[in-house]
Amino acid sequence: MTIGDHMKEWGGLPVADFAGPGAQPAAPLPEAGAVAWRISADVYDGEESWPESFARFLRSVDASRVRALVVGGWWTEDCDTANTELVELLVAAADRLPALRALFVGDVTYEECEISWIHQSDMGPLLRAYPRLEEFGVRGGEGLAFPPLAHSALRRLRIETGGLSKEVVRGVAASELPALEDLDLWLGTSWYGADAEVADLEPFLSGARLPSLRRLALRNSEIQSEIAAALAGAPVVARLSELDLSMGTFGDEGAAALLEGQPLTHLARLDLHHHFLSPEVAGRLRSALEPYGVEVDLSDGIEERGGREERYTAVAE
Repeated sequence: MTIGDHMKEWGGLPVADFAGPGAQPAAPLPEAGAVAWRISADVYDGEESWPESFARFLRSVDASRVRALVVGGWWTEDCDTANTELVELLVAAADRLPALRALFVGDVTYEECEISWIHQSDMGPLLRAYPRLEEFGVRGGEGLAFPPLAHSALRRLRIETGGLSKEVVRGVAASELPALEDLDLWLGTSWYGADAEVADLEPFLSGARLPSLRRLALRNSEIQSEIAAALAGAPVVARLSELDLSMGTFGDEGAAALLEGQPLTHLARLDLHHHFLSPEVAGRLRSALEPYGVEVDLSDGIEERGGREERYTAVAE
């Protein structure tokens, strides 16, 4: 998987760009609550900064009805600029955005900035400022912080990185998120800062945290098979409807652990796309699960030629 296109949907709404001031011809704006608004700086020629674009957005739409926001690029020169000011502006605008239920920070393609070059900041203030937020996502792990917090409304959390620090993993694991149904972590590779081990994932695997969890995605990881082995006996699996171990270095040893572990026939979907399975083992997985109605995604299989050390994640740099 590459991140070559901007998001098309967020918060159950189609994404619409809030066009720059020089856009021609000027078109009527959508109804404020009908789309997920994507707000970006003019990252190519610097005509409008992100703060300027956001201020113009608040003047142009009925902010009280906005349900979803998608933050695009926030720099006008180098993409290694942290988004601290952006976070402060969004926090300050919370009283003007009472209907906001979905927020994504960093809808940036690789042509604009490689995922591991995107500089994030502390996401805690955003979640605290919007206690009714139901969906939150962020792309980029450099500088990213997620301290333990309590949020009673959040149902979906997605963190996309080429390398996720153990501090962020532990911060999510220590948070009180009683409504969370969908957790999606792109763990990445050590080359780009991933240092979490299977032990750091234990709060998710044990089922002691996240009582409402129904979809668990621990993916894009260089330890994908080790994660699969831990999940083979993990209590949380029994209450999941979807398990996602895609985009990483998943191979025959990981599949063997799943096949020998607890039953997975209750799942609606098992996502393993971008994998290094042999045809024989891939067939065993299908035979074990598909007769029970489990959708098994084994697309984007990669022939393994040089051993485990030659495997790679779908998204890194």
